[in-house]
Amino acid sequence: MAPRKFFVGGNWKMNGDKKSLGELIHTLNGAKLSADTEVVCGAPSIYLDFARQKLDAKIGVAAQNCYKVPKGAFTGEISPAMIKDIGAAWVILGHSERRHVFGESDELIGQKVAHALAEGLGVIACIGEKLDEREAGITEKVVFEQTKAIADNVKDWSKVVLAYEPVWAIGTGKTATPQQAQEVHEKLRGWLKSHVSDAVAQSTRIIYGAGIFLLSDAAAGPPNVMHAEPSWQRVGKEMVTS
Repeated sequence: MAPRKFFVGGNWKMNGDKKSLGELIHTLNGAKLSADTEVVCGAPSIYLDFARQKLDAKIGVAAQNCYKVPKGAFTGEISPAMIKDIGAAWVILGHSERRHVFGESDELIGQKVAHALAEGLGVIACIGEKLDEREAGITEKVVFEQTKAIADNVKDWSKVVLAYEPVWAIGTGKTATPQQAQEVHEKLRGWLKSHVSDAVAQSTRIIYGAGIFLLSDAAAGPPNVMHAEPSWQRVGKEMVTS
């Protein structure tokens, strides 16, 4: 089986304007990016077209959300068809802020995943536990339930990246250690092997999507977890790495 291609995504959240994002895009376009790494930027919906027009073609663009149907009376929502129409190829679904700030259920997230994939988008599907859930020892239960709601709606796993994002390490100043992230990644691969297939478990990219930090080579953790400079979090971006 071919090795999994590294995946690095920056979620810009509700941050930036044309000036600041233009500066960031200029920096990204000038960066030396490995051909072995897929890079995707999650822009605010109002700037999706701007980002896709300005970013180098080697850098992908993701919407931060979409709805579960092609069109209709759904004020404030955008559809996968609209995302594709401006040239973006990815969407982030199930982010903890969508779950816990806007009250999106596992069921709704699964429906969004199904529609986005059916429309040809790649999906960065987010899962992760809150601090009280980790302290209660139910991390696996939480992430497995979230993963099942996603997996039940996936036919082609080559278009899916799973982003494990411990909620307690997002915007709190806390970071999960490489060992903590790797432990959950391994559990998720085990779940995929048992409930989907061994091939999917081996090929699916599982990334870490919360607080990040730089480690020296000597202190580097397990090989499936990469680390990145905090400077990637300029204009409030979140880094997800594989």
